[in-house]
Amino acid sequence: MFICFSLLVAQSSFAVYLLVPMDGKQKDHLKAYGIAYWTLEQAIEVKWLLNYRGGSFLIPYYEEIENECLVRGVSVEKIADAQSNAILSEIALPEVNQDAISMQKAPKVAVYSPPNKQPWDDAVTLVLTYAEIPYDVIYDEEILTDQLKDYDWLHLHHEDFTGQFGKFYRSYQHMPWYQQEVNTNKALAERMGFAKVSEMKRAVAKQIQAYIAQGGFLFAMCAATDTYDIAIAADGIDICESMFDGDPADPHMNEKLNYDHALAFHNFKVVKDPFEYEFSDIDVSVTRKVRPTEDYFTLFDFSAKWDPVPTMLTQNHQRIIKGFMGQTTAFNHQLVKPNVLIMGENKAAGEARYIHGELGKGFWTFYGGHDPEDYRHLVGDPPTDLSLHPTSPGYRLILNNILFPAAKKKKQKT
Repeated sequence: MFICFSLLVAQSSFAVYLLVPMDGKQKDHLKAYGIAYWTLEQAIEVKWLLNYRGGSFLIPYYEEIENECLVRGVSVEKIADAQSNAILSEIALPEVNQDAISMQKAPKVAVYSPPNKQPWDDAVTLVLTYAEIPYDVIYDEEILTDQLKDYDWLHLHHEDFTGQFGKFYRSYQHMPWYQQEVNTNKALAERMGFAKVSEMKRAVAKQIQAYIAQGGFLFAMCAATDTYDIAIAADGIDICESMFDGDPADPHMNEKLNYDHALAFHNFKVVKDPFEYEFSDIDVSVTRKVRPTEDYFTLFDFSAKWDPVPTMLTQNHQRIIKGFMGQTTAFNHQLVKPNVLIMGENKAAGEARYIHGELGKGFWTFYGGHDPEDYRHLVGDPPTDLSLHPTSPGYRLILNNILFPAAKKKKQKT
């Protein structure tokens, strides 16, 4: 909702800017992103102060914004013009690893999700709702009818783009929710003119590929990461056994994979066994030897002035992030393409957790795991109550990606 702000900003030396701190002084980091987004919706510029106090936001003072921070429980500091100038001058020093990025327009957000919710929640929709950032839900039909162009940011979560219905057949084939998912997708594929669900999902993946190349931003978590690349690499190859599509899979599928158009991964092998709860060797959920008490990954430090894109995406008040599992937990470091930027990793375990790349005019980010505040989220578990985790550094990485399309970006130089 657009609010009519008064034209007069307090011109006293006391408060002409609002500083929303994102370090340990912030009571609710997640809702602070919502304040930045809400301010952009009012057509008011927000400066993202990279590496300054955890990636703080600097906003022109309006009483309405200050009140909104109060209502949402977001910590905010009123500062004078001289103070804001001093901060910006310090940030601009060549020897200081900080930068100020201007944001002027709220990105339009789409979440790719089935019409009938499967029996688990989605970390991104949870945090968008908690932060009060609006989004639209779209699915295959909207993407195949060219509606992606209306959005700046697209999120994929635990979707299976291979057409194997999440490889839940062995454990859940008789569950009503599984049967409903299969029937819904088959009916949609038929309506959209596809003989198989796998063919429809691959067409969707290609549309998303074109969307990125034309300047869109893709963010994916959990199984949507590796299944997306598998679907792209398996174009024209039947990797689905008969219980999924009615005919046998190609026994030579792994010799025929084409990695050229995959976003993030190469040299991987698809798991052929339809009863195994794993898609490929990209994911390390089964093979990893990381104890839950020792499961952490480290964010890389980037040059704010030279590499503003990864710097934005790694803004946080903590650099060591608690790990969490998912159907796709983390990525085999050796299978990540050499041109892909690893932004967070468990180096000792050989795992990449948070990766990023460019395609044409656009960008994409993959984040391993299902829920940053639920270590091992199982089917049927209750959704995470984010009011209990308002300073979650793992969820902050998701929200960095939400604001990223709003920023005026300089091209990465390293």
